[in-house]
Amino acid sequence: MCGIVAYIGEKEAYPIVIKGLHRLEYRGYDSAGVALINDKLNVYKCKGKVADLENFTKDKDKSGTLGMGHTRWATHGEPNDANAHPHVSQDGKITIIHNGIIENYHPLKEELIKRGHTFKSDTDTEVLVHLIEDIQKNEKTDLAEAVRIALNEVIGAYAIVVISQEEPNQLIGAKKGSPMVVGIGTDEFFIASDATPIVEFTKNVVYLEDEEIAIIRRGEELKIKTIKNKDKTPYVQELELHLEALEKGGYDHFMLKEIYEQPRSIMDSMRGRLNAKEGIVRLGGLSDYEQKMINADRFIIVACGTSWHSGLVGEYLIEDLARIPVEVEYASEFRYRNPIITEKDVVIAISQSGETADTLAAIELAKSKGATIIGICNVIGSSIPRMSHAGSYTHAGPEIGVASTKAFTSQVTVLTLMALSLGRKKGTIPESRFRQLLSELELIPSKVEKLLKANDQIEYIASLFKDSRNFLYLGRGYNFPVALEGALKLKEISYIHAEGYPAAEMKHGPIALIDEEMPVVFIATKKGAYEKVVSNIQEVKARKGKIIAIVTEGDTTVKSMADFVIEIPETEEELMPILSVIPLQLLSYHIAVMRGCNVDQPRNLAKAVTVE
Repeated sequence: MCGIVAYIGEKEAYPIVIKGLHRLEYRGYDSAGVALINDKLNVYKCKGKVADLENFTKDKDKSGTLGMGHTRWATHGEPNDANAHPHVSQDGKITIIHNGIIENYHPLKEELIKRGHTFKSDTDTEVLVHLIEDIQKNEKTDLAEAVRIALNEVIGAYAIVVISQEEPNQLIGAKKGSPMVVGIGTDEFFIASDATPIVEFTKNVVYLEDEEIAIIRRGEELKIKTIKNKDKTPYVQELELHLEALEKGGYDHFMLKEIYEQPRSIMDSMRGRLNAKEGIVRLGGLSDYEQKMINADRFIIVACGTSWHSGLVGEYLIEDLARIPVEVEYASEFRYRNPIITEKDVVIAISQSGETADTLAAIELAKSKGATIIGICNVIGSSIPRMSHAGSYTHAGPEIGVASTKAFTSQVTVLTLMALSLGRKKGTIPESRFRQLLSELELIPSKVEKLLKANDQIEYIASLFKDSRNFLYLGRGYNFPVALEGALKLKEISYIHAEGYPAAEMKHGPIALIDEEMPVVFIATKKGAYEKVVSNIQEVKARKGKIIAIVTEGDTTVKSMADFVIEIPETEEELMPILSVIPLQLLSYHIAVMRGCNVDQPRNLAKAVTVE
């Protein structure tokens, strides 16, 4: 992984490809490159950012109406010029860009070496382009057929684009386990990892399915076939993405913009699904499977990272309101421990991108055991919604910052609606309580708006702790997952070590770390086990820890003990995570900015993790 963009048409390819690579920078990467065909094949690549690539190509021949570009997140081989994509065949005529991992690259490489091939990089990708060349020469096929045959020999995940100097009017794309979208314009085509590089030029797209190959030739219609040589009819969809959503809109960083978009993104997650006045909750995408969910023996939530934390909140919500047992699993571990899954289980897969490789693998396992799959995703047309039996989009809008913010609050909002709907239909929540929670949920966007006005205060607190080496985040009940999420945000973008714990667990180990140098963030809102959290605060204070407390407006008890207090509006306990996480997002953001970190593209991280 991480980013792919390609173009064939009547325009110069280079400006389109470079702009597309800039739009894909949010996915995270460590090197970049382009390949262009005019009379000959020109490949330019280097370690670093797309801006470094632009500088490198400043005096180079960049002409050509066929081209492709790539941003790489290192898997096989360190980040350097040689390992950057595109990679070129032995004869220098075929070139490839690739997201994913070819798992059997080593035996393939050994066989190709025996046949006289030499390699210039440490990557699995270079092996694939040499394999395509070898097949084309030995089988006397065209490029498309050589790609098809090669893909039947590889094991692993891939999204690839292949071009050849010998066939300069053709783009070949293919995918398995890694996303790929084809944009259809007027006398032009685009290929990309997601829709962000395409939306400026066309709204008409085709999402490739696994083991499909797109064959694009000038002057012809798009052709799709499988790697088993079966022709498929392209299914053209219209993009709902808008270009202005991909711009910073005056904010210094996408992450800050997305934090401030949360009143709207939370509202959009509820729009058309909730009417508190009439006491209605309706998730249309679940209607056909709602009875199966009500009758389920168990829910299993599978997710990674921030989505796993929203899944933990979902566990509290569904068990509390709908009285259905819930297990929350790391998708990366789920399929490797031989889990017990039955046809009476419902698996909820949560992913912002809808392309998370581990979560997709967990879905495949659960489906093979007969479980019902419910997807909760943000990106329309992504792989997880297509693999699920039913589901709900969060409608948060594009999230460009690698560290998720509005994705978390939107996922929790959808999980809240799901739990409320199931609870009412099962009769496990009194009607008065149901309507009370609905009314309060409608007020959440305005309360987030109010909460964001504490930004200056949070920025001041950040200035005092920006040089800390460790943080501890503590919460109980619904606020325990928020503690985990707050710690993750700080780690991701500021590179400060941070850990989240249930507050009661502090005494079982982490208390040994507390001294006058240790900032401890308590989510201490006046709901749930408030008095117990107050006791935990006293324990930290007795050991001279620096206390930053997230409290309910008007709280005086914690305020008298904490070094710093951030107040949030009153709400119901079940809805508190949507509010209490906001100050932690802002705290992490400001600390990272003050430390000079790349907030939107933190080191080593990718937005869509499409490899295991």
